[in-house]
Amino acid sequence: MSLIYLIGFMGVGKSTIGKKLAKELGYDFVDLDDLFESRYKLNIAAFFGKYGEELFRELENKILLETFSYKNTVIATGGGTPCFYGAIDGINKNGISIYLKMPVGALVKRLENAIRPRPFAFGKSHDELLEDVGELLQKREADYLKANFKHDASKPDLEPVIEFIELCNKQ
Repeated sequence: MSLIYLIGFMGVGKSTIGKKLAKELGYDFVDLDDLFESRYKLNIAAFFGKYGEELFRELENKILLETFSYKNTVIATGGGTPCFYGAIDGINKNGISIYLKMPVGALVKRLENAIRPRPFAFGKSHDELLEDVGELLQKREADYLKANFKHDASKPDLEPVIEFIELCNKQ
């Protein structure tokens, strides 16, 4: 398979890991959030505020479907992308999915220190964020766990991911 989809919660490092993985594999790299913002000329936080989540998810899914025609590409999805419109099934049908996992506490720390602020975290105390991340992760986990491979994103070693992708490409 020539498409690698990185899925997981916001702030887990899908874009950072995706760029490294693409370089290692000699693939292109695409960030679904960047594609969305480029196409609609509005950052996702502003889009959410102006048009709401329902329209965002619908348009995000259309962009995801377009990626199914790409070749030799690592694609960083948005945190919720695989959880709407049966997207995880389409991802698994058209490519290899890698679930980047991280404990709730580590995700909260990353969200609190994010260079690109996340609307999800705005105005929340540490404890509120812990609770909200835990709840949302629990809701999304069923879809995330459908991934072809699970990787602890706290560990910088991408070798197990690369080995899995190479094994899949040989089949």
